[in-house]
Amino acid sequence: MGTENMTKSELILRIGELNPHLYHRDVERIVTAIFEEITNALARSDRVELRGFGAFSVKQRDARKGRNPRTGETVAVDEKVVPFFKTGKELRDRLNSRAEPAPKASSGSEPAQPGVAQPAKEPGTSN
Repeated sequence: MGTENMTKSELILRIGELNPHLYHRDVERIVTAIFEEITNALARSDRVELRGFGAFSVKQRDARKGRNPRTGETVAVDEKVVPFFKTGKELRDRLNSRAEPAPKASSGSEPAQPGVAQPAKEPGTSN
């Protein structure tokens, strides 16, 4: 089981490697914009759903009594809002299958290249 972490910088590098037609600075702006939009939505208590991947939301935690683990003393814990992530079905299935999913069928004559955007098929056309 993998124990490596991926940082934001590593994510940007990986997306850049998979999309050599994009400039590094553009990939960095895109990734930063996505994270900022998710953060802004959560700050407004909105839900962000990325189909197949998962949904980000916030949950309200009520004030409660807690314990200081060192002293055992009872302490008051204030109410707070915490981020919450629920995995989507496709992500959950992929994690639990331990296998790479089969690539989806392509309508073109050539197989789709991983990480490269494919042209959109126009409605009403057969190819």
